[in-house]
Amino acid sequence: MAYYSVLAVTPSTDAWIPDYLPVANELVAKHGGRYLARTASHEQVEGADTAAALRIILEWPSKEAAQAFINDPEYAPHLKARTEGSDSVHFLIEGKDDLA
Repeated sequence: MAYYSVLAVTPSTDAWIPDYLPVANELVAKHGGRYLARTASHEQVEGADTAAALRIILEWPSKEAAQAFINDPEYAPHLKARTEGSDSVHFLIEGKDDLA
């Protein structure tokens, strides 16, 4: 079953970004993921303000694939750099409809 990563990222520094992007792109592909959206072009249309500079949506073939990416030792220093250099929130969402 597909899983989706949904992130809100607001960098506090951009020093980590040049090293992060090539590695993240490679590792996302390695683990079967693909970016559906990675953009600063977004607007909140409902609810309390939860501002973020970037909204990112990735599709994974499975929960295991998403977790393999997150736990990949090659990704660890880049994840650390992103979390230290930004305000980030990451949700992993199962691609199903519990209300159907």
